[in-house]
Amino acid sequence: MTVSFSHPHDPYVARRKFWDFYEGRNQLLPDVDAIPFEKQDPHSQRLMLASDYKSFDITEENVARARRGYFANISYVDEKVGELLDTLTRTRQLGKTIVLFCSDHGDMLGERGLWFKMNFFEGSARVPLMIAGPGIPAGRHDAPVSNLDIAPTLADLAGISMAEIMPWTDGESLLPVINGEKRVSPVLMEYAAEGSYAPLVGIREGKWKYVHCVLDPDQLFDLESDPRELRNLAGDPAHSATLARFQAQAHERWDMRRFDADVRESQARRWVVYEALRNGAYYPWDYQPLQKASERYMRNHMNLDNLEESKRYPRGE
Repeated sequence: MTVSFSHPHDPYVARRKFWDFYEGRNQLLPDVDAIPFEKQDPHSQRLMLASDYKSFDITEENVARARRGYFANISYVDEKVGELLDTLTRTRQLGKTIVLFCSDHGDMLGERGLWFKMNFFEGSARVPLMIAGPGIPAGRHDAPVSNLDIAPTLADLAGISMAEIMPWTDGESLLPVINGEKRVSPVLMEYAAEGSYAPLVGIREGKWKYVHCVLDPDQLFDLESDPRELRNLAGDPAHSATLARFQAQAHERWDMRRFDADVRESQARRWVVYEALRNGAYYPWDYQPLQKASERYMRNHMNLDNLEESKRYPRGE
């Protein structure tokens, strides 16, 4: 069974019960202050432009309240997950059920002056992945893993072979890691959506994070010594060998010119059917008990005409 929550997510509104949990908390501000636009990396500058940052004066109080709402919704989801686990307990199924909790992305929440996702910084790309169930020992594993690993892991735990379709997925089973073995393969990341002018790719391996875009200087971070990603080591001669190793991996894994062309072709194909898909009645698959509240608070219900008018990128993106 899959249970999907839209929280925590922007817009940062929360029920009063959970909002009040964080009254008077001193930890509501970001660890990294807002970085001036001219000192941001090129991709972050593009994200700020896409968010029309010049039109808003975001105060420290605004940031604290946004983060408070986000944290409140984490508590909201925590309570809901607790209700699910309580149901499993009362129906005597908890002891024979594997529970996996994950998220699809994080939120910068004002860190570095950035918001939402759309980048490979830890606030955006680092997400929870927790697995519990019969025969799974309690513990923490710090090796980088990916949501692509979820399907192979669940299949492995269920005793189902994925041999026939493994060429289709880049993920791998985490059962060896759960059983104490060391994860050695890197985690691969790709991004070619909002705010980007060309695809970004990333490699997360051990303590290292490498980010590449053909439009920008490479980025290389040592997350052990620099967990807030404030020192780009790609230009440091002392790390030239590490940088070259990741550049070679990226070159072997990705054809960036083809990647870019495929994205643009896909965009062009979707424009062909865009008007047709907007005709007819709309029947959402998800259950919305309070439709009016949903339309008010969910970004994905915004008027598409307004959305398209707000997005005019250079080079025809």
